[in-house]
Amino acid sequence: MKRIAILGSTGSIGRSALQVVEQFPDRLQVVALAAGRNIDLLAEQIHRFRPKLAAVFDLQLAKDLTNRLQPGIEVEVVAGSQGYQQVASCAEAEMILSSMVGAAGLIPTLSAIRAGKDVALANKETLVMAGALVMGEVRRSQVELLPVDSEHNAIFQAMEGHRREDLKRILLTASGGPFLNMPKEQLESVTPTQALAHPNWAMGPKISIDSATLMNKGLEVIEAKWLFDMPVEKIDVHVHPQSIVHSMVEYVDGSVIAQMGIPDMRIPIAYALAYPERLELDLPRLDFFNVQTLTFQEPDLNRFPCLKLAFAACKAGGTMPAVLNAANEVAVQAFLDNRIPFSGIPRLVNQAMEEHALDPAAELEAILDADAWARRRTEEEIPNLR
Repeated sequence: MKRIAILGSTGSIGRSALQVVEQFPDRLQVVALAAGRNIDLLAEQIHRFRPKLAAVFDLQLAKDLTNRLQPGIEVEVVAGSQGYQQVASCAEAEMILSSMVGAAGLIPTLSAIRAGKDVALANKETLVMAGALVMGEVRRSQVELLPVDSEHNAIFQAMEGHRREDLKRILLTASGGPFLNMPKEQLESVTPTQALAHPNWAMGPKISIDSATLMNKGLEVIEAKWLFDMPVEKIDVHVHPQSIVHSMVEYVDGSVIAQMGIPDMRIPIAYALAYPERLELDLPRLDFFNVQTLTFQEPDLNRFPCLKLAFAACKAGGTMPAVLNAANEVAVQAFLDNRIPFSGIPRLVNQAMEEHALDPAAELEAILDADAWARRRTEEEIPNLR
């Protein structure tokens, strides 16, 4: 029995993870849950999985959650940043699933690593913002950091059983999102509803918009650099609209190994939670006769400049990836709130990067300062895009 805690239990990854737990009650046990503001769903999860610890965004929500719980439910409810860190370092948990959205996941994930917990990482921003620092903590604490993102999980699987020194190149696949074939001039007028309609994956709003701009793939490039200790020059992005090949690795002899499957996040989640074993999931199997065709194309960086900005931030290093991420988070929310056009997202990110005074990011404080500056500066610039 593996005991797990979930950071972000009410999000799309957290909900999928709990479906996996539900299918394997003799293999997986939930001991702690953390959510943001969705206390109605969190209350349902507490009643179903009976964790000993639960965390929410603030004290008022903690009180409201407690009032929603049925008599006899024995759970400690905590709140805020300290509460999230309590869940991340929960003594009973052997593994922490880090699936909070955005920069908010960095501190709890670091807390889990420093507490000696293995981490199943779905919060890519942790490595985007503080890759060197986080990987250093992983080595010091001697814990496992297992990727949950379908692309990085695919790379991890394709590298299993092969010598690391034989790795030549990482090939990250991208679906291309809902606007892959839309003329560039039409992107200015797309709506949040259109951008949220991903053709293959069911994801939360922020990740769906990042997929539409290809920023999600850019963040994954930075994450892959740290996870697999690869220079960015050896990480390529291939647009693959079918989302069947989740990523590939190329070896020095020219062999390319791909990991394939249906587009369902329960597959990489289950692999990370049960590693090194595999769980027999009750899911449809990949039918190659039905798929018939797998296609690949080079991403158009002129139509999707967010990917180009992410590569630039990765090459710049230091605090630049944190600025990229923070500006993007603010810009995406502004787009979802109908405050800026779709094309305003890369424009805001680019401006923040151009104005940023680069810092080496040797300390967590410098990273958090860069994050705060980028959020403030991007918010200030939003009225100029209306």
